[in-house]
Amino acid sequence: MKDIILFDLDGTITDPKVGITKSVQYALAHFDIHIQDPDELCKFIGPPLRDSFSEFYGLSAEQSELATAKYRERFTTTGIYENEIYDGMEALLKHLKSSGKTLLLATSKPTVFADRVLKHFNIDKYFSFISGSELNGERSDKFEVITYALENAGISDLNRCVMIGDRKFDIIGAKGVGMSSIGVLYGYGDKEELEAAVADHLARDVTELGRLLHA
Repeated sequence: MKDIILFDLDGTITDPKVGITKSVQYALAHFDIHIQDPDELCKFIGPPLRDSFSEFYGLSAEQSELATAKYRERFTTTGIYENEIYDGMEALLKHLKSSGKTLLLATSKPTVFADRVLKHFNIDKYFSFISGSELNGERSDKFEVITYALENAGISDLNRCVMIGDRKFDIIGAKGVGMSSIGVLYGYGDKEELEAAVADHLARDVTELGRLLHA
């Protein structure tokens, strides 16, 4: 029985599609890259921003820094609230917490933004620790994020832990640390991506996730 549960944020607890894609669209426009369909930018949900600007649009390191700054111009005031919590998620978090589970957040999103999102939805009370990246890009790799969460929570027995996320980065990070993982299929990574990363279990929806966690 896993009693220490690490959750990714974007695509796992909340659906941040509108806020993230519109903020990326805004940032790319600064470089005269005009994306008409925001759905094309869903690939930005999950990985570190700087890496995505470089990988998907060929921006240099310096340009990626500027693109990230432009993204935050919109995201900080507007995009962060263009977000929805998945149906059934708050009830699951409440049940897990009341059942004595320790919940940790492990996200590549900057900690300051992750904290605001949790407080916006009034679900920060369920988490013992929030582990995210720094605004300067430090600790954005999921392995580093998970390790930081475990260290700060004083957890060393990985057999008690499970990482839950919607992208391969969550699964790969969990494997790098040495813990089991659950890939969720209602987020932004598909079955093929999560199976290729060798997730230990897959959950089609929040209800099935609860069953896997024996909630």
